[in-house]
Amino acid sequence: MLADQPTVPESFDCDAARARFSSLRTEFAFLDAPGGSQVPDEVGQAIAQALADASANLGAVYATSLRVKEILETAEQNAAGFLGCDPHEVIFGPNMTSLNFTLSRTAGREFAPGDEVLVSSLDHDGGVAPWLELAHDRDLVVRQIELRDDTTLALADLEAKLSERTRVVAFAWASNAIGTVTDARRVAELAHSVGALAWVDAVHYAAHMPIDVRAIDADVLLCSPYKFCGPHLGIAYGRASVLESWRPYKVRPAPSTPLGRRFETGTQPYELLAGFNATIDYLKSIGGFDTIVPYERALGERLLSSISDAVTVYGLPTMAGRVPTFLVNVDGVPAADVVAHLAARDIGVWAHDSWYSLGLYKRLGYEDQAIRVGFIHYNTAAEVDRFVDGLESARAV
Repeated sequence: MLADQPTVPESFDCDAARARFSSLRTEFAFLDAPGGSQVPDEVGQAIAQALADASANLGAVYATSLRVKEILETAEQNAAGFLGCDPHEVIFGPNMTSLNFTLSRTAGREFAPGDEVLVSSLDHDGGVAPWLELAHDRDLVVRQIELRDDTTLALADLEAKLSERTRVVAFAWASNAIGTVTDARRVAELAHSVGALAWVDAVHYAAHMPIDVRAIDADVLLCSPYKFCGPHLGIAYGRASVLESWRPYKVRPAPSTPLGRRFETGTQPYELLAGFNATIDYLKSIGGFDTIVPYERALGERLLSSISDAVTVYGLPTMAGRVPTFLVNVDGVPAADVVAHLAARDIGVWAHDSWYSLGLYKRLGYEDQAIRVGFIHYNTAAEVDRFVDGLESARAV
């Protein structure tokens, strides 16, 4: 261990958690959680078991159909517990982006030409493109909320851009590129001051911090279990009073209750919902976010305290106001060369230009590409140290 480095909390047995992942039984360091996390074996087993004994659809009275019903109802309850809402406010879909296109189209049925949507400069394009496409088709106006110099959302700019024509304020709760966290409660308060919806992209936030949609007063919130050790799914929360006011895009004979199911199109992937249920059980078994948050914070602090001045970190310089996702570059060494150097040392990180955050990357000041490293609870202090050493050795290649 490096001298004078932050130590990880003893309350979390990382080795015991890692033993539940077949993918983590080698020396390869997966430091790419922002692009998708590794999955514990029990999640895959639950998916396989559902395919074996619950290959059916809702509505019948025989055993496999009843098993599907149990999987779905359990998933709605688990999602409600994860998000802090009621089960009938949960909507499942194939991924966050697809759900966002569907729900933005649904909300936009009642929008008029000239109505406005505000989006954040921190946002992944999955939270922006649906509104741009809707604006193209319905003659709406999409305006971008600017950032402060430290990459936090400029709330004064948001407040100045709100108007009686604002229908939605859509924003990322945490940046998938640089980890900056937005004050979701304050943004929702400002949105509601003009009667607009507070529409939250929590995909990146959900892997690292607990969510309570009531506490932040969100109207719509979306996330993706594959970012927190689950299968590829999209999950949305919609405030009941909002969902009740929308006319869904729906196959006519399909059930219209519970409320959230009105907005689900086609047969759901019940096997993946079984995997999601196993994911929630796994997270609870390791202590949930009471354990995850301080452990991941210590990993982030370890990185920030040990990198040299030859490594540029974009965004916030400490763990205050961020999750453990970092965008870095090694001075004088192209990002693509650095990640190849790290891959040869069994360290997995990516290099990319925009990281799908098209309103952010150009203002960060790097040319071509930057390296993203993201820690999650199954990462170790030793892996952080290996990454730091790899950055330093890349300079000598």
